[in-house]
Amino acid sequence: MARPLRIEYAGARYHVVSRGDSRDDIFFSEADRVEFLRTLGQACRKTGWQVHAYCLMTNHFHLVLETPQANLATGMKWLLGTYTQRFNRRHRRWGHLFGGRYKAQSIDERSPEYLRAACDYVHLNTVRARMIAPEQALHGYRWSSYPAYLRPKLREPWLRVDRLLAEHGLEQDTAANRREFSRRLEHARELSPDDERLRCGWKIGAEDFSDWLADKLSRRRHQEERPQGRAETDAVFAERMVLHALTALRWREIELATQPKGHPAKVRLAQQLRAETPMSRRCIADRLRMGSPSYVSNLLNSVNSKF
Repeated sequence: MARPLRIEYAGARYHVVSRGDSRDDIFFSEADRVEFLRTLGQACRKTGWQVHAYCLMTNHFHLVLETPQANLATGMKWLLGTYTQRFNRRHRRWGHLFGGRYKAQSIDERSPEYLRAACDYVHLNTVRARMIAPEQALHGYRWSSYPAYLRPKLREPWLRVDRLLAEHGLEQDTAANRREFSRRLEHARELSPDDERLRCGWKIGAEDFSDWLADKLSRRRHQEERPQGRAETDAVFAERMVLHALTALRWREIELATQPKGHPAKVRLAQQLRAETPMSRRCIADRLRMGSPSYVSNLLNSVNSKF
């Protein structure tokens, strides 16, 4: 199976999620959570990462971070590997702790809407997971960056709060603005949004985000003459292929959900994506709304057997 696609460039923003192997717990105790945050701080010092939001759940964690250097993969390899070693030593275990590879969604940096959406999603994750009671204050969950937004004394040096506050229109980190920020999050909590953009796909951004990224990475590739440039643009290339196909079919995005899973046009596009990009069957099934990866495999195998 092809690996999940990665896009890296200086100044990129990501919503990162990593889960335990077989969805097992990655935190057994408060000491584990403290150790993870310590390890995250070390990773930030090594890489220069700026964390805008985080939330530690039971069997996974969420991060919204910015990479001044193009080093997401390097930093995540160190973070996950180092925490696994420390966790295993503490609990006298061995082997993998995290399952598969982490998910990293690129966030469109051209509009404040998308960073706000990602950070709000992370800060409200405990509400959706029902880890806090309706009457419990949102800031009462200590393993999230949200309490640190309200209380400066709780902030780690690697947590950057000014970007998110500013993109809420709160330019100064004052007590009044922190109260306004809290009011907005509590209001969003009542709505309990479940934004599909944050659960699916490789990006969080505008419709033309794919093209913008392709142009940006293409310019950087020519400037730096780096041979791995194509690998970094594979996700953008695949998304552009899907959008061009929709245009040719005169389909809107909604047609991918309303047309049959085995529609011939979907099968042809799935064939093209498998042949010309490293997209996995699971990614294709999700993007084209074709059901399960095994169903996509059966369709492709059936078509291939005719030739």
